[in-house]
Amino acid sequence: MTTAPPSPLSYEQAGVNYDLIDPLKVAAQRAARDTAGNLAAHGFSEIAASRGESAYVIDVGPFLLASIVECLGSKALVADEMTRLTGRSYYAGIAQDTIAMAVNDLITVGATPLVVQAYWAAGGSEWFADAARSQALVEGWKRACDICGVAWGGGETPALAGIVEAGRIDLAASCTGIVNPKSRLSVGDKLAPGDAIVLLASSGIHANGLSLARKLVERLPQGYLTEIAPGLGYGEALLTPTALYSPVTEALWQAGIVPHYSANITGHGWRKLLRHPAVHGYRIHTVPPVPAVLQFIADQAGHDAREAYSTLNMGAGFALFVAAADAERTAEVARAQGIDAWVAGSVEAGPKQLTIEPIGVCFGDDELQLR
Repeated sequence: MTTAPPSPLSYEQAGVNYDLIDPLKVAAQRAARDTAGNLAAHGFSEIAASRGESAYVIDVGPFLLASIVECLGSKALVADEMTRLTGRSYYAGIAQDTIAMAVNDLITVGATPLVVQAYWAAGGSEWFADAARSQALVEGWKRACDICGVAWGGGETPALAGIVEAGRIDLAASCTGIVNPKSRLSVGDKLAPGDAIVLLASSGIHANGLSLARKLVERLPQGYLTEIAPGLGYGEALLTPTALYSPVTEALWQAGIVPHYSANITGHGWRKLLRHPAVHGYRIHTVPPVPAVLQFIADQAGHDAREAYSTLNMGAGFALFVAAADAERTAEVARAQGIDAWVAGSVEAGPKQLTIEPIGVCFGDDELQLR
């Protein structure tokens, strides 16, 4: 007897519709752009090209400052359920996920992360009464700060009963960094045909696509405890902490390599490689191995390659666009920091599209609207 393939489950069915979310982002960006003149009263100015990028950059004279705020999303819900099932705490890893969301965005513009601030909003004061969970969050947060070489400046811990669900916590982080010297700025002004695309390995799902991953649990006979590979359960795999890429970008600077552009591959999956507004083609000839948990999600959700690569990171968590002469060295520097890397493709002249040759998928300019 053959088993029927699973019925398709889209990201929209899991509760996330970027067609509804992205227009608000665009409207907010346009309104925000009109506030840039307020910096002049302080003798500062914005780097206009950073508008619509993963971090915002201002010129303060001798150097540039970059800033970002990001939330974790729903990954903490997986940690909560896995704690109920196993009795273990996963909040040290959840802390790293939260910091990674901010730091991995900040470094795309060439910034060195300096300070992280925490926002931990619980559904009630009782959340903080679990000393072991709270301590794991603190210890994981500090450890991630130390890995990234940033100071933990402080934060906010509100109890928001009626706004956040009881027993839950909403985690977010802001990060401020410095671009010094200014020649480290990377907002795509040097991006050009002939550049190489180097992909850095993801550690798993990271913290994007969790709404889909959680929805799939309803289909699994053992839920989060379903084995997806020998000795590896679904919930454990989902909770692998997000890779921190700032050690790689700092090592690249020490090696004399300044990326022409960078992209943090989060929401929208590989379509994020189309983020820069310039009209270039992007051709991928090598794709990284797909982590078991991501292949499992794609299979269980009934996703074809196009759907999977437009939603999940599929093994590539970060993209560096560098001069072709620096490509192999870039990959070597990343590997020396413990992050696998591949010289995966190139930038070419032509219409704005991303062609992923090994899987026969092409994404056009109209499939990523973030500005």
